Amino acid sequence: MAANEEQGSILKALDVAKTQWYHFTAVIVSGMGFFTDSYDLFVISLVTKLLGRIYYQVPGSSSPGSLPDGISAAVSGVAFAGTFLGQIFFGCLGDKLGRKRVYGLTLLIMTICSICSGLSFGRDPKLVMVTLCFFRFWLGFGIGGDYPLSATIMSEYANKRTRGAFIAGVFSMQGVGILAAGAVSLLVSYIFEISFPSRAYALDGAASTVPQADYVWRIILMVGAVPALATYYWRMKMPETARYTALVSKNADQAASDMSRVLNVDVEASSAKHDQARVSTDEFGLFTKKFLSRHGLHLFGTAITWFLLDIAFYSQNLFQKDIFTTIGWLPPAKTMNAIQELYVIARAQTLIALCSTVPGYIATIIFIDRLGRYKIQIIGFTMMTVFMLALAVPYHHWTLPANRIGFVILYSLTFFFSNFGPNATTFIVPAEIFPTRLRSTCHGISAASGKAGAMVGSFGFAALVKAVGMSTTLYIMAGINGLGLLVTLFIIPESKGISLEELTGETEPEKTQDKIVV
Repeated sequence: MAANEEQGSILKALDVAKTQWYHFTAVIVSGMGFFTDSYDLFVISLVTKLLGRIYYQVPGSSSPGSLPDGISAAVSGVAFAGTFLGQIFFGCLGDKLGRKRVYGLTLLIMTICSICSGLSFGRDPKLVMVTLCFFRFWLGFGIGGDYPLSATIMSEYANKRTRGAFIAGVFSMQGVGILAAGAVSLLVSYIFEISFPSRAYALDGAASTVPQADYVWRIILMVGAVPALATYYWRMKMPETARYTALVSKNADQAASDMSRVLNVDVEASSAKHDQARVSTDEFGLFTKKFLSRHGLHLFGTAITWFLLDIAFYSQNLFQKDIFTTIGWLPPAKTMNAIQELYVIARAQTLIALCSTVPGYIATIIFIDRLGRYKIQIIGFTMMTVFMLALAVPYHHWTLPANRIGFVILYSLTFFFSNFGPNATTFIVPAEIFPTRLRSTCHGISAASGKAGAMVGSFGFAALVKAVGMSTTLYIMAGINGLGLLVTLFIIPESKGISLEELTGETEPEKTQDKIVV
């Protein structure tokens, strides 16, 4: 390739561009959407106990009110059903209409439904739960669109040397969102407890849930709209990715203009058309034999590993309060009033997030482009399996009061290796190994498989514990993680440091050295 053509190549310029401010801007703008995603998905687990006390208290009962099993599962899991559909719908739409055109719509849906979730109608328990589930379904629908679009946009902007770290940076906002959900719940419950104190349920059951507690869960849910709304303007200003514009829309002029505007590079449209000539014209669709032969196994691998991972990951996150109660780490509910119980649950989740979840994401950002996706996913699944077995085998030992802290430490390590492992890599790999024209769709399918696993975890975990006990449930979780390890070993490819187009077979590797100065 001639030097001027090489300097004008959009694909090559993107692959070797130095890390610059716009890369970080893209991480922040995309990441704040993901912050909202995780805040909204995980915050519900903190307020379900409070909802039970407010709306399902039986007068004169020896224990505080709690959500019936079916309603609890619906409140916790209905957003995942919406997310499942949103990931497939917006994933496909992102390839048909472009990433930018649907990117703002997802954020708008998330903002509106976050607010409406906290404005669920009336005081009648059935009416409140129905409207809460309705709005959380559509909240999940908007969240679903953010998964494939955020991952695809970041992968298509990043250079090949640090692409993994930037995509991981977007995904790491999930950890910050989980941390924020706990922190906001702590703050709101603390303020209301000081302002409206009450006695523990064992001392005065009727008065242990003050009327003002109904505002607490509503405020906590509505706060999720703030970060999404704050970044809406910047998300609308982001141009379409140059890869999509050049390779799918076939508009080299616009691709060169957009890229020159946001990145410190100078690309001429005439030279940029060279990319279109290099990219294969064999544009097979998703439901074709060629896709099945070239990418079918990889799509199965990314989908099934995400499915298996999310069964364990969301079971652990959504029901950790129940796990900690089972082993006696959290005090019995009747020894606290309603707002105090929320505070204690939020404190436990915040501590886990701060000490294990967030450090796991940070470790992934640091090592993803050094160790590679394949190794990190293997390490993660392996250690999750080991620690689950370490909890299950001597389970009675961990239930003894003197050993409960040891249980919490091992339990926290499963979170660390989930996030420094498959929870991050299952998000990154599908954004790299599929063709540009199908990248968002394939990522959406993979992510939707994960949410199918999350639904299995959210609807089935509590029932499984009741049916077979916590110890056997932990064995089952270890088996699920072990199966994820096996699939990773034999199917998932390494994508570290390789051009997206070379990974997907859209172009052949060029023999010229990377000499672009940007």
